[in-house]
Amino acid sequence: MAISTAAHALESGPPPVLTPLQQQAQAAHLSAQFLTRFHYKPVKLDDALAEKIITRYVKSLDPEKFFFIQADIDQFTAQTSKLDDAIYKEDLSIPFSIFNLYQQRIVDRLTYARELLKQGFDFSQKEDYAFVRDKEPWPKTEAESRDLWRKRVKNDWLRLKLAGKKDPAIRDTLSKRYENSLARAYKYKSDDVFQIFMNAYATSIEPHTDYLGTTAAADFDIAMKLSLVGIGAVLQERDEYTTIRELVPGGPAQLSGKIAVGDRIVGVAQGPQGAMTEVVGMRIDDVVKLIRGAKDTVVKLDILPADAGPDAKHKLLSLVRNKISLEQQAAKKTILSVKNGDSTRKVGVITLPAFYEDFDARGKGDKNYRSASRDVAALLNELKKEKVDSVLVDLRNNGGGSLTEAVDLTGLFVGKGPIVQQRNARGEVNVEADDRSTPVWSGPLAVLINRGSASASEIFAAAIQDYGRGVIIGEGSFGKGTVQTMVNLDQLAHNDKPKFGELKMTIAQFFRINGGTTQLRGVTPDVSLPGFSDTENFGESSYDNALPWSEVKAADYAKLGDIKDLAPQLKIRHDARVEKDKDYQRFVEDVTEVNTQRKKRSISLNEADRRAEMAQQETRQQARAKDSASDAAKGKDADGVDADSKDDGLQANERSLSAELAAEKKAKGAKDVLLNEAAHILSDASDLQKNNPKFAVQPVAAAPAK
Repeated sequence: MAISTAAHALESGPPPVLTPLQQQAQAAHLSAQFLTRFHYKPVKLDDALAEKIITRYVKSLDPEKFFFIQADIDQFTAQTSKLDDAIYKEDLSIPFSIFNLYQQRIVDRLTYARELLKQGFDFSQKEDYAFVRDKEPWPKTEAESRDLWRKRVKNDWLRLKLAGKKDPAIRDTLSKRYENSLARAYKYKSDDVFQIFMNAYATSIEPHTDYLGTTAAADFDIAMKLSLVGIGAVLQERDEYTTIRELVPGGPAQLSGKIAVGDRIVGVAQGPQGAMTEVVGMRIDDVVKLIRGAKDTVVKLDILPADAGPDAKHKLLSLVRNKISLEQQAAKKTILSVKNGDSTRKVGVITLPAFYEDFDARGKGDKNYRSASRDVAALLNELKKEKVDSVLVDLRNNGGGSLTEAVDLTGLFVGKGPIVQQRNARGEVNVEADDRSTPVWSGPLAVLINRGSASASEIFAAAIQDYGRGVIIGEGSFGKGTVQTMVNLDQLAHNDKPKFGELKMTIAQFFRINGGTTQLRGVTPDVSLPGFSDTENFGESSYDNALPWSEVKAADYAKLGDIKDLAPQLKIRHDARVEKDKDYQRFVEDVTEVNTQRKKRSISLNEADRRAEMAQQETRQQARAKDSASDAAKGKDADGVDADSKDDGLQANERSLSAELAAEKKAKGAKDVLLNEAAHILSDASDLQKNNPKFAVQPVAAAPAK
């Protein structure tokens, strides 16, 4: 109850007034000078940019519009024309004054929320609560804001009521929850304000430009990725939640198969029997400390899924802390048997989680250093010896990595020739090419991608597509066609000790060999498959200020085939096949259901209506369980979630952990619906290319298997 006591003590007075440090003002000034001169898209710091910065800054503080009212926004807007001059004068009073008002608004709103708990609610009334408010207008008055909070608290109460809690327990649970959030207003530091503001500035220029303060630069990303033992995830703070920003390939989180980008960590516990600590509203560096620990120890996480709505189920899973080894990130192969008419084809599948390279070993002159292209070359030779008919490269959720590896990997399939073009801030275009005289694999090829395939993955897939070398299958890719570098501001200023932090800055852009860019549009598959990706909120096109699509002169290359005429034939066969595939149809139903739920922005506060919605969902799950005997045998419902894992309306520290839930392991050999269908599409392509000369691919002869 330490947090609760602290909250009571701190409520006796207003939150502390935070003021900027001199070194922060100097860092802002230096950042402005550098971004204006050296960014790939230099943007002058003037009134127009200042307005964007303030808008983004306020949105980062109050994204769902729960705390500020319209009068506050009007006050902030009146100051925008002064911000650019203030930064150059090393005056950060404007962003700090906004933040201080934000802290006071937190205290005001949460104090009122706790007062509401003293009364009951009438759940027979017909009214709705807009729980997704990013596109809603700001409350016009204090009265309108109070009514919004009344609905918010009423919804919190109703969720617990629907889970079977009695009024006294509900009142106690919510009181503690709001106290935890209230205590946050008293814990902010000057560094927090500066970090949030500078991120708003940097990302107002372009989405992949960031500012990292001294603490973030030295500790956060590096510690969570590779140098210290953890779960292998990069975290960010979003809407008071610690949110998964990136999964490190080969890390415990990624290998579990049970956690995804966008998932929110609401609780952390140490060991199988450890008490859960709620982390909603907690400082992100404190959350990181809870997640870190000694190698081979267990950390337990309470997860609210990325697409979860107000009544969504939580996931409780245990992860064993570990360092991320190159072996865990390495490419792997499997062989799928695909029936095609009366014959059975062997499809070699290479799964590549990242474009990795052992830079240390290479730098030391180790001739046998590991890399993605070297490992894939070895796997291709193994697959040739196993006499596979075709090869499918699975790049789903591969966020990229080494550009050199992307070029070398492409060369394994196309041989010598240009792979990607790169244009710098001066407009100079450089062509990256592979000099491999012969490809390692010249047989039928397909590449499976999704929205999580980004950067180097898009370079590879785009080159394979432009050469007409193979079929691209899946979802449209992320659309990140830019190059970033880290700029150490302390080195620029010749500081002896870290004071100013670092800038991650965009310096170049990738272009396909056909002249177009992967930026914004990504790679469009030749044969599309459905997926769970939220394209409105995930991917380059979800950013309001992403660099536009553009093009340069095409590189000098010769096509090896033409998939354009082949794709319609593959689509016809695909549609006919999946129409009879019950597993695939169930997958499509799940995608449709997720997209339907994703579009919901409000929810009823009428108890009867909510119970009816829950009953409808329960009926759907029961029907799915009956329809899938294998799932029912494993005790799973239609969505692969434990059938008895129902929403109890609680957050992490509010839930009984008497029965330890073992971390679910992805079932070995379980059918991957999309991978299975991609293998069938590739098998179809192989047949069409073999039997019809106009579909044939003509790469140079492949290198012999070693």
